[in-house]
Amino acid sequence: MASTDGPADLEVRAPRQQRSREAWERVLDAGVAILEDAGYEAFTIAAVCERARVAPPAIYARTSNKDALFLAVYEHGIARLRGEQSVFGDEERWAGLRPADRVRHAVAEMVGISTRHERFLRAVVLTSAAHPEVRRRGAHYSQELGAGFARAVLAAADAVTHPDPAAAVHACFSTVFAASILRIAYGAGFATPDPLDDDAFIASLGETAVRYLLADSPG
Repeated sequence: MASTDGPADLEVRAPRQQRSREAWERVLDAGVAILEDAGYEAFTIAAVCERARVAPPAIYARTSNKDALFLAVYEHGIARLRGEQSVFGDEERWAGLRPADRVRHAVAEMVGISTRHERFLRAVVLTSAAHPEVRRRGAHYSQELGAGFARAVLAAADAVTHPDPAAAVHACFSTVFAASILRIAYGAGFATPDPLDDDAFIASLGETAVRYLLADSPG
């Protein structure tokens, strides 16, 4: 369930007519594109109107202010990421994998989602430091991603060498997630003078997770 409950002035009034729905979809797509291209600093109602080819009343008919519009755009962008998280519940995707490969693949799927949506995530992660509502919603969605990751990995819980496999898997997720978000927000060279490319970075995190969770397991 999406964590969107908040003040009434942040609510979105859903369009009912087809033409209005199409216009609102353009508004949301335009907002995401602006965040990806130039970040929150460039996000204004005027900029969204220009990019979406709509007049300001089309926006004010749905939202009451810039912050409400931004949160609607945020949810629109996050929905794209959440759609990809269904991979963690796809039993065929994980069938037959050895524990170590299951962990590697789970890390690759999790970090891959962030990497594919890097520009959008960078904008909202940097904004969240000064935006309590984005931070609140971001925490909810991060925990949702962590639950999916844990579900995929804990199917091999018997191979986890820690006394509390669930706690270990959640700690592993937190570490990998933090590393990937730091890279998304500040760039590959922020924490190291010799940054890895995306594929090598994902592989390195996968091996780190395997060694932490399956330290005494063969393969």
